[in-house]
Amino acid sequence: MKIAWIGVGRMGYPMVVRLLKSGQAITVWNRTPQKAAPLAELGAAIAKGWEDLADADLMFTMLATGKEIEEVYFGPGGLMADGSRPPPKIVIVCSTIGEDDSRRLRQRLGERGVEYLAAPVSGNPKCVAAGKLSSVVSGPKGAFEKARPLLEAIAARGVSYVGEGELALVCKIAHNVFLSAVIENLIEVTLLAQKAGASRHAFLHFMNNSVLGSIFTQYKSPALVNLDFTATFTPALLRKDVDLGLEMARKAGVPMPVTAAIREVLQAHFGVASRRPDAAVYLEKDFATLIETQALMAGMTLASENVNVPSGLEG
Repeated sequence: MKIAWIGVGRMGYPMVVRLLKSGQAITVWNRTPQKAAPLAELGAAIAKGWEDLADADLMFTMLATGKEIEEVYFGPGGLMADGSRPPPKIVIVCSTIGEDDSRRLRQRLGERGVEYLAAPVSGNPKCVAAGKLSSVVSGPKGAFEKARPLLEAIAARGVSYVGEGELALVCKIAHNVFLSAVIENLIEVTLLAQKAGASRHAFLHFMNNSVLGSIFTQYKSPALVNLDFTATFTPALLRKDVDLGLEMARKAGVPMPVTAAIREVLQAHFGVASRRPDAAVYLEKDFATLIETQALMAGMTLASENVNVPSGLEG
């Protein structure tokens, strides 16, 4: 099969690496070609233009928003803008976009005879490398079966097919809403334990070994202990997904009072961060920076504990 990939940012890059290591031949396109260039050393072909991607059997896409995806495919100068090139047979979008964006993309691709799979993933770049990424997929079952071996190479922890249409996005937004609740409450109880006298690393060691521990709580622990906020997922992206979840809940008539409260916490974080002299840079850091805003509200000043805390994602 001819396999193409669009978007090699923070998540896309290690996902392509994993496919290459599984023995797949891939042609890669990125808005900034320099970011894709190192993949050539691993065997990827770097697309010089859309003609290099034409008529792909499977085209993976990893871009941040539905608007960006539509622009790349259908915008001026986009892959399918003028109909001069054979379109891909199956498009697989691995990012988390809104239901409406996904539905519109499915319709526009379908008009060109292209099958579409929504296949958002769960995990960060280190999860990809450690083989702990998972994926949830919806769309035509036949297209899923064709893409399944490659999806399983990327998302080694598991690939879940949940049905037709946009169900994968519903499941992934629900997942990220839960993630927002877990990180917020984990921060709250960690600060509570610290203010009572326990170190953050000791408390989180206990939590990660308890029945409540998870891959997520373990791999966020180094950030909460040592205040290393190298971005894996920004506060803006988390707020976007919480907003999407609340929008879905309003349409479905499902009350989500806890999620609504977390949305206010996130907004407060943006308010606090905006008063920092480095606000623009700070808000591009990881959403674990929420611990600093919560600490301020608790009258606490945090410092790194400088403890080597395992993330569970070590090679």
